[in-house]
Amino acid sequence: MKKLLLASAGFLALGIASASAADLSRVPVKAPAYMLPPLYNWTGFYLGINGGGGWGRSDYSGAFSTGSFDTSGGVVGATIGYNWQVSNQFVLGLEGDIDWSSMRGSSACAFTSCETRNDWLGTVRGRVGYVGFWDRVMPYVTGGLAVGNIKTSVAGLGSSNETKAGWTVGAGIEAAIAGRWTAKVEYLYVDLGNGGSVLGSDANFKANIVRAGLNYRF
Repeated sequence: MKKLLLASAGFLALGIASASAADLSRVPVKAPAYMLPPLYNWTGFYLGINGGGGWGRSDYSGAFSTGSFDTSGGVVGATIGYNWQVSNQFVLGLEGDIDWSSMRGSSACAFTSCETRNDWLGTVRGRVGYVGFWDRVMPYVTGGLAVGNIKTSVAGLGSSNETKAGWTVGAGIEAAIAGRWTAKVEYLYVDLGNGGSVLGSDANFKANIVRAGLNYRF
């Protein structure tokens, strides 16, 4: 009888232990906390390339006045800049670029033809960007100095090629695409004023430029 009681007590203890273990296995385990990726930081120096096209208007004044005529062509070049991220919403920047340009146009004038041509164009601009919508995408406004050549030609009578300083203003959007690489699309309006005189006539150069760029941040 004593052995029977001991065996029953043993089986009861084993059953209680098994039930306790089963209950413990059903206790909910808290999932690890989800860690948000760090915010993208735009601060730093960068180099890049850019390319696109432009269109605009030019006109000769003086003896060879033509009225306005269209100019157009491509641009391609290099970019250098620096960004300062001043908060989680705003980025301030300074950017410069130098581009080869094929923008030109011509029209009949008096008894001959007149041409305006731009062979190179550079800008030095400030930028103000906003990253409050999404830290890896930055719409921005920009403006500053524009420098380039204006070549005016009157067929058979001469030409003038002068470097002129003017102004530019525009806007764009830039996005971080992979690692330290960013890509951008921007629009610039450029006004270089009037070029050199040919027999008392000169021409102005104004252009709208749309270009894409690829930058590498250091």
